[in-house]
Amino acid sequence: MNEAVIVKKVSKSFGEVRAVDNLSITIPAGITYGLLGPNGAGKTTLIRLIAGLLRADGGNVRVLEQRMPNKAIMAHVGYMTQAAALYNDLTMRENVAFFGAMAGGVDRVRVDEVIELIDLSERADSLVGELSGGMKQRTSLACALVHRPRLLLLDEPTVGVDPGLRVQFWSYFRQLNEQGVTIVVSSHVMDEAERCDQLGFMRQGRLLAEGDSASLRKRTGTATLEEAFLQFAAD
Repeated sequence: MNEAVIVKKVSKSFGEVRAVDNLSITIPAGITYGLLGPNGAGKTTLIRLIAGLLRADGGNVRVLEQRMPNKAIMAHVGYMTQAAALYNDLTMRENVAFFGAMAGGVDRVRVDEVIELIDLSERADSLVGELSGGMKQRTSLACALVHRPRLLLLDEPTVGVDPGLRVQFWSYFRQLNEQGVTIVVSSHVMDEAERCDQLGFMRQGRLLAEGDSASLRKRTGTATLEEAFLQFAAD
């Protein structure tokens, strides 16, 4: 399989607001694809369509060769939402183990492994409700990773994470790519965008431009991705 995600002429509206507008992208397996755009660009809606949590009004989405929504595919998808979707009255370890069980089951060793990855082993038995916002963000990432997904969807994954740990996360994401895992990530952080293999610039539900960071800067004759985005948005 060469493509992990195929989005073909997809549209999605909420009332009179068209969040995704006739958008098409193809994401090869084993790469990190970054979605860049301002708030309201449609990035979160697109990720939820790929995850199968929303049904498109038009067009279709295929993930791992299956048309979405498809419950069977969800065991192979990890999804980290923008806002932490955790149980405050369970411990961090219990949350991670629960999400692992929902995806088909994982052992205690794997649970401890991803908690160590997010550098919170010493807080593993703390109630999630007692954690800081940044710690909750890190716990959400552990929950998305615990079942070893083939497709990882990350919506603003490093908000509230300190710079050193952010670098560690991105190093791990690259390791996942090398293992064949496909990652789709939305971000406002431009140095994170530079780490992506391919980028899609979104605005008002549409795809403005697509390519790697070097090609996007070259096409616009700009020095930074931020300047390139502004150039594409102005055209």
